Amino acid sequence: MRLEPNPENPCFGCGGANPQGMKLAFEQDDARQRITGRFRLGQTYSGGSGYLHGGIIALLLDEAMGKACRFHGVRAVTADLRVEYLRPVPADQEISVEGFCARRNGRQLYHEGEIRNGEGQLLARAQGRFVVIDPDKHRTR
Repeated sequence: MRLEPNPENPCFGCGGANPQGMKLAFEQDDARQRITGRFRLGQTYSGGSGYLHGGIIALLLDEAMGKACRFHGVRAVTADLRVEYLRPVPADQEISVEGFCARRNGRQLYHEGEIRNGEGQLLARAQGRFVVIDPDKHRTR
């Protein structure tokens, strides 16, 4: 299933309502329980020397892992994010981003994410802890 940016969501990463946002779209693979995306972001998001900025790498991983909450049927927010930058991530080449569930402990969801280049080489990986919330109690006005 394709996860397109919601035109009412102001999220910088995946929302459609933020004019400066990235408007990232992902695929939800129910059979494999994975969230995947393929992106060629370009120099707009570089940190220098033709590679993606470290904050953008963290954002991509956080987005993919956060969307993996769908497999639990819950809304959750990022509570902890740990990123390992293994190799520079090229800004002008296509990369794949994947997020998946590792385990759950009550309201705590533990997810993992990876970024790979076109040859399948692992460039960055992350572990995240997400806390389930009641969206009605945490809705902004």
